[in-house]
Formats: sequence, structure tokens, C-alpha cells
Amino acid sequence: MSTRSESAPTVLVTGGAGFIGSHTCVELLQHGYRVVVVDDHSNSSPEALLRIEKTAGRSLDAVHILDMRDARALAEVFTAHRIDAVVHFAAKKAVGESVQIPLDYYEVNVGATVSLLRVMREHGVERLVFSSSCSIYGDARPVPLDENEPARPTNPYARSKWMCEQVLADTCRAWPELSALALRYFNPVGAHPSGLLGEDPRGVPNNVMPFAMQVAVGRRELLSVFGGDYPTEDGTAVRDYIHVVDVADGHRVALEQLGVRPDGDGTSGTSGTSGASGPAGAAGAGLRVLNLGTGVGTSVLELVAAVGRACGQPIPHEIVGRREGDVTRLVADPGAVAAAWGWRTTRTLDDMCADAWRFQQANPMGYGA
Repeated sequence: MSTRSESAPTVLVTGGAGFIGSHTCVELLQHGYRVVVVDDHSNSSPEALLRIEKTAGRSLDAVHILDMRDARALAEVFTAHRIDAVVHFAAKKAVGESVQIPLDYYEVNVGATVSLLRVMREHGVERLVFSSSCSIYGDARPVPLDENEPARPTNPYARSKWMCEQVLADTCRAWPELSALALRYFNPVGAHPSGLLGEDPRGVPNNVMPFAMQVAVGRRELLSVFGGDYPTEDGTAVRDYIHVVDVADGHRVALEQLGVRPDGDGTSGTSGTSGASGPAGAAGAGLRVLNLGTGVGTSVLELVAAVGRACGQPIPHEIVGRREGDVTRLVADPGAVAAAWGWRTTRTLDDMCADAWRFQQANPMGYGA
């Protein structure tokens, strides 16, 4: 495999073997970045790292298996590599699970972010793209949601992401040189069109798409749809589903907006207002928050029907009780990122389902097979 030029910026991707992280690594490698991955494989497979390189046709610079909360081990990564920027995905992410084990979510999600920021400051790394979440908005009104909508998180997962954003905002005020972009993306689904990379959670999937795909391929008998009595058109919750490749592209563009580009030395950036928080466009110091979404709401039953079309067969499902922590509607207003960057999603719901099915067919038992 080909290697990066020595002058290309090096990006540390935490959680790089995970669903969104792996697709983002491919995107970065294909656009000329050098990539170092940190992952503890608590909800990912080492096989994904091999698939990243095969899909991108390029090698990762290095892979480090460690817990992000271990600041000493993390510091060794920064010592071993000249890190120019960080894309931070590593976190626990299941809404339902977070209600059952809230302390784990606060300890892992917030603790890892604090550890990372400490090490970044010690090593003078001043560019960060943070994987945030639309769940911060909670059961907010109106819909679609723009970045100025107040936070109303309804579960420990969402609250942990909101806390991380507050940690970032406070850190930016105390460390004026830090530039951070928090991307509140909505519901990532789909897979890489090659069929090599996709969503393969450990154990029973917590999200509807991977569960539906496992039903379609015969690994599970029935999909449970949580809640049929929401005040929506068909009674099921409405979400803004976004293709994982679009999400990965958004993270790459975020790095460019922070001045980290393969055609430069990876350390450049433009000036801005130190310590500023909230939505913004141009690169500069401080924290900025932006939505990544399509702006189109799809109910769970509409998604199940779309999966059935992609698979050529109906997906057996049943309506069960609501899941604690879920909300009625989460749909993005993507206008701010479009205005600031000229960026928008390009893939449809049918694309998402077709690509997810291609991966599931090629990998019926996931990466483990």
C-alpha cells in the first residue's frame, strides 16, 4: 500500500475502528492525510482496521490499543507521533444502555474527553473535531432543530455528550489557542459502498438499522420497534437518518475548516474569537457547534419499509413499548453548515439501506466471520 508524504498532516482518530470512525479513517486516507488510530475494541473489531486499509488503498500510520482514560498511555501516542489534529469518536453510545448504566457513560465519555484535552494541551495540539450528538436537543421544539435550540437531553448518553461540549467550551476559554468543532450529527446508518466496511456492533445491536439488517440476513428472528403511540403520522419515532459516508465527509471538511489540510503543513489555522461558543462558520479559536443531517424526517416504520425494499423482502417486526430516554422527533436544520461551508449530504435513504444491505450480505456474521 502507498504511504503518506512526510509533510502531510497527521490526524489522531480516537475510536477509529468503530462504525463512524472507520469510515472517517478511509475518508482521511483517501484525501492525503496520515492517520493514527486509538481504540480499545470494547465495541469494535480489529478486523475493521484491515478493512480500512483495503478500502482506502493506503496504510494507517499506526494503531494503538488503549483506554482513552489512561492519560499516561495516551501521552505516549502523542510522543511517538507528530499529531496535528484529533478527531474524537471514542465513547459509549447507546441510549437505552445509558439509562441502565449511567455511571459508565459519564466515566467513559466525559472522562476520556478530559484525558484527551489534558494530553493535547501538554503536547501543544490545538485542533479538535468532536463527535457530538443530536440527542443533546432532546424532545425539543420546534422541528427541524438548529444549533441555537437550547439543550434538553433526556438520557445519560445525551447528557454525557452535552457535558463534553461544556468541558470543551470551558477549556477553550482557558486555552485561547484551542480550536474545536463539535459536530452534532443525527442518526448515521448505511455502510461503505464497497461492502467492506459497515456497522457491526458487539452483542445485540442497540440501534434499529443493524438490528434490522441482522433480521434480514437471518441472524435474528424479529425486530422490536420501540413505541407505536408517539404523536407522529404512523405512531413511531421520527429521526433524521444520514449516510455514514456523508458523516465521514463532514468530519474531513471540519478538519479543513480548522486549517488542517493535506496540501499544507497541517498546523495552519486562521484567527478567530478566543473562547467563543455556539454555531459559527469560519475557522478560528474557540468552540463552534454545527449540525450534520439531511433535514428529512423518517419514521421507524418508514425505515423498516426502506430496508425491506433494499433486501427484497419484508422485515418481520413488532411494536413494543417505548424505550426509556427516547424522544418523538429529532430532525436537523442543516442550514448553518450549508451556509458556512457549502456542505450538504448527497445520499438518500434508499442509498443508506442498499449500502447497509450490501455489507450485511457480504458479511452475514459481521467482521467476526
